[in-house]
Amino acid sequence: MWDFSFSKSMGLMRQTAPFLLFRMAVYFIVAVSIVLITGTGAGIGYGVGFMGDADFQGTTTFWGGGIGLALTLGIIFFLREYTLYMVKAGHIAVMIEALDGRELPQNQVAYAQTIVKNHFGKASILFGIDQLVKGVINAITGLLQGLMSLLPVPGLDRIMGVVRAYLKVAVGLLDEVVLAHILRTNAENPWHGAREALVLYGQNAKPMMINAAWVTLFVYLLSFLVFLVMLAPAGLVVYLMPGAWSAGGIVFAILFAWAVKAALIEPFAIACLLQAFFKVTDGQVPNPEWEERLEGASKKFKELGNKAAGWAGMGPKAPQPEPTKPA
Repeated sequence: MWDFSFSKSMGLMRQTAPFLLFRMAVYFIVAVSIVLITGTGAGIGYGVGFMGDADFQGTTTFWGGGIGLALTLGIIFFLREYTLYMVKAGHIAVMIEALDGRELPQNQVAYAQTIVKNHFGKASILFGIDQLVKGVINAITGLLQGLMSLLPVPGLDRIMGVVRAYLKVAVGLLDEVVLAHILRTNAENPWHGAREALVLYGQNAKPMMINAAWVTLFVYLLSFLVFLVMLAPAGLVVYLMPGAWSAGGIVFAILFAWAVKAALIEPFAIACLLQAFFKVTDGQVPNPEWEERLEGASKKFKELGNKAAGWAGMGPKAPQPEPTKPA
């Protein structure tokens, strides 16, 4: 039915608990920062509103909160490179160590940072690979959606909404699977490793999509339950904010649910997909036909090839973390 074990994924969560706590702290700080800055903006708007009537005060409060929210999201957007390098890549690195039966040190965060640095050097290199991989993913997703829209199926436009939601999770985590492949194979040329992983995923698209369908179902169900639970604390935050910022209840519930999803649900989903990918691609080599297909479908895939051809390495590598004995 699927090529992963839920119990093994839970085991990976337990084994990487120190990194999971670090991940929770990062996303908790992000969520709290958004709430505080949004609340500050709403408070400033509420104060400015005393210059006019009640309607004017409500408007300034709303816009103050909205500007605070937009400002915080803008800061987070510029920090996404750091988040990818320190949080996502690091967690995947220790997951792979655990999957391969190696004992993890107590300071998993520092250990993971050393592994990631040895493979990618600067955060900008990893971020560049991630952006190109996402470009390839978007091309593949667009191609699949385009093919489905041509099918003569009644009510297909309504079905496509569900399909897009599925593809968003099913293909959306592919960039992290690619990253895992680069780390696990110890690819000296990370650009080439990314191309190789995309080809392997493509030639195993059917089993990977089936596995992703189950993971997607789990992610959406759990995310919805978290959203319902987060409505209560979100409502309390809105109640404490000045003025009538009624829309904030839904916004903050979504925000808190996103933080839980990013910190806990997403790594569990990745643990499932990593197991599936490593199992279905075990012993395989990239098929040149699939490489040609991807080159025809995406300019970003060609760009990955150009980057791979121009890769000169990072010079002498920093010492690798000392391997530990298998558990």
